[in-house]
Amino acid sequence: MDYQKIFDDIWEEIRPFSEKGKQADYIPALAKVNPDQFGMCLQTVSGDVYPYRQADTRFSIQSISKVFALAMCLSLRGESLWKRIGKEPSGTAFNSLIQLEVEKGIPRNPFINAGAIVLSDILITELVRPEEEFLHFVRELCGTESIVYNDEVAHSEREHGFLNAAIANMLKSHGTIENDIEHVLMFYFKMCSVEMSCRELASAFMAFADRRPFNIDGYRLTNSQIKRMNAVMQTCGFYDEAGEFSYLVGLPGKSGVGGGIVAICPLKYSVAVWSPRLNSKGNSVMGMKALELLTTYTEESIF
Repeated sequence: MDYQKIFDDIWEEIRPFSEKGKQADYIPALAKVNPDQFGMCLQTVSGDVYPYRQADTRFSIQSISKVFALAMCLSLRGESLWKRIGKEPSGTAFNSLIQLEVEKGIPRNPFINAGAIVLSDILITELVRPEEEFLHFVRELCGTESIVYNDEVAHSEREHGFLNAAIANMLKSHGTIENDIEHVLMFYFKMCSVEMSCRELASAFMAFADRRPFNIDGYRLTNSQIKRMNAVMQTCGFYDEAGEFSYLVGLPGKSGVGGGIVAICPLKYSVAVWSPRLNSKGNSVMGMKALELLTTYTEESIF
């Protein structure tokens, strides 16, 4: 498969979308990012890597980090994890308070903000140095030691994270989180602030694509658990646009409001794309279109 030629064709077709959408300006540090950037990278299970344009530019991965947190928590807690978090698509915005109140403090899935705040709480309970250990896990996943948190982004999110604070307080009122609210929130914002490139994300997600025994930094997942993680990515990875992504792209994946999207074609490849302009659902406009065209041109999806 000539992925480089396919990327050229994709780029020509998505260029008319280059000025649609806008950055996540409700996070001031992200609003300053140059929106006219595009990167893409695909890595096959055999180890071939196909970078395109700004594939090595790092950006704030935001909610993509929730996949890494879920992997750690699933390894630590096993099936008991699902007593505190559901597995169903949200059908509402990723920061909905209404849904959380109706469902008595049990987040619909681990990829909405409420679910990831619970994951953060679990990691604080389980780990001695959660910030250091989470970052080390991410570095081990992609084999890159230079990955760091962006403190400016993390503090920008905390200063303006009133809705997330409300979510955390509601979770606390229902007994769904155990630790200090401020500690949980700051760790959550730190996780979201991790910066990675498309090349690094594609490499990190190979652990969920090739189904080899998962033993990363001492965290172990069975093939069955990885398949179930992929299932949750398929149904819940794109907030209330998960159905649209499934329909158009047909791959498990996860997006972030930093403009990144990662998807996997099990036993074939992982692919990451980045473009900062978002649609009304919080997903990258050009990223969504690029992945739709990728599976159209290659005829490779899970369906």
